[in-house]
Order: sequence, then structure tokens, then C-alpha cells
Amino acid sequence: MDTDREVDQATRRAFFDQVRRHTGIAMSERKWTLLEGRLRRRLRELALPDYRDYLQVLEAKPEEVNDFIDLVTTNETSFFRTPRIWEYFAQQFLPRWFAARPDMPLRVWSAAASSGEEAYTVAMLCEEFRLAHPGFRYRILATDIADGILRKAAAAQYRGRSIEGLAQTHPELLKKYFSAHEEGFCAGPALRANLTFRKHNLHQRPRDLGVFDVTLLRNVLIYFDAEGQQAVLENVRRAMAPGGVLIVGESESLSRFDMGFAFEQPLIYRNGEGARD
Repeated sequence: MDTDREVDQATRRAFFDQVRRHTGIAMSERKWTLLEGRLRRRLRELALPDYRDYLQVLEAKPEEVNDFIDLVTTNETSFFRTPRIWEYFAQQFLPRWFAARPDMPLRVWSAAASSGEEAYTVAMLCEEFRLAHPGFRYRILATDIADGILRKAAAAQYRGRSIEGLAQTHPELLKKYFSAHEEGFCAGPALRANLTFRKHNLHQRPRDLGVFDVTLLRNVLIYFDAEGQQAVLENVRRAMAPGGVLIVGESESLSRFDMGFAFEQPLIYRNGEGARD
């Protein structure tokens, strides 16, 4: 197997096309080194001699596409990532929402859930709010395009840097909602009771996901070109309730999109029209 020689431009472009075809992510030549490193591991696992052989496998074996998606998608997240959005969610959004709709369940969508830390962060804050407001109800849907990372998220077992960060920033919540498991910790039943994981491609219309009051679409748009960003935002908006809140990532902004999202504060937008079809 010779994976050290230079890969020709046509083969590199073929892989970029495959990434876009199956995930919507736009990759350029500057991303080839990153992609090549991930592909090399898979070629060795399959004992394939050349990158072009793997392209043939992708075309001939549809079941390999799931492994390819797991391979090329970036899954980096943490509990309580970007503290100010969680302060907003707990201190501003939840009290205001519950005061206006005490009889309705809050519906939250973690739209690129990765390994689940974001969804479990939402669950912790919702549980804390529910304990102070017994009538409060909520449901969380966490979706991702990659099967492997979804299985990891649903298993809710964490160790290493992820759980160490939670122990440093919120030790009381770690103690309250997680139990020791092997070399790490596992999310307890209180966090899992109102949380569902499901596979979903953001480039597909969310016809049967439901309607959400809060959508977290964080550090996702940066992986798409302008056309892809527009398509994802249109699809996300179709699943948002009128006046629903959209939360994006640290380096993302909707200022150049005229889609009815109204700026509320940095990283936080409201669905001004609530358009759905």
C-alpha cells in the first residue's frame, strides 16, 4: 500500500466532490492535508493500495458512505462551550419563555450534536430550571449526520478532556447528574429522560423533526460555502417556531443573510416571521 506518494489533483477533487455530495461541506485544496490524514487510516483498515481504490469502494458499496461521513466530519465540542450563551439561556431565555408559556413544553434542537456535550448541557440547565419551577416541561432533539458520533452521544459516556472541563467549571452539576463509569462518567437518567438522538442531514428539509423554540446551530455554518449556508439556514428555519431563538457559533454571523432572522445579541437571533412549509 503506497499512501505516501503525491495524490494527483483529479483524485483530490474527486474526494472533495464526495465530501460535498454526502455532507454538503465545501472543502478546498488547503484542507487536503487534513482530509488525507483521515483517509489514510481508512485505507489501511481496508487494506487498499491507493486512494483511487477507495473512491471505487465508495461508489460500489453504499454501506461505506456512513464510515466515510464519520471520517470526514469534525466532531469537537465540550460541555458549556461559550459560557455566555448558556448564561443567556439559563438567566434570560428560560425565565422569559416559561413566564409566557407556562403550560407548553419547551422544544430544543441541538442541530449538530456531535458527541452530545451540547445536548446534555441543555438538559442540565433545563433540569435545574425544572427543579425551581415544577410545572416546566421540555424535550430536546439532538441530531447529527454521522452514525458513529451519534452512537457515542447516545451512550453518554465521557472521559478525558471533556469531563475534566465539566469538573472544573461546574463540579456541582457533574456530581448531581453524572455517575462514575469505568474510567470516566456517564450521564444519569434525569438528563436522558427528555433527550432523543437522531440522524439528520442539515441539507435535507426537516419534514418530520418537529417545531422548535430554540435551535443550536453552532460552529456548523463555517464548513459550508455561501450557497450551502443559505440552504442550511432555510432548512433550519422551516423547523423553528415563530419567534424561536437560533444560537450560532463564535465565529458565525447571519448579518449577510436576509432571511427573517432578527439580531438579538451576539450569536443569538430570533425567527422574525416563523415561515414554514
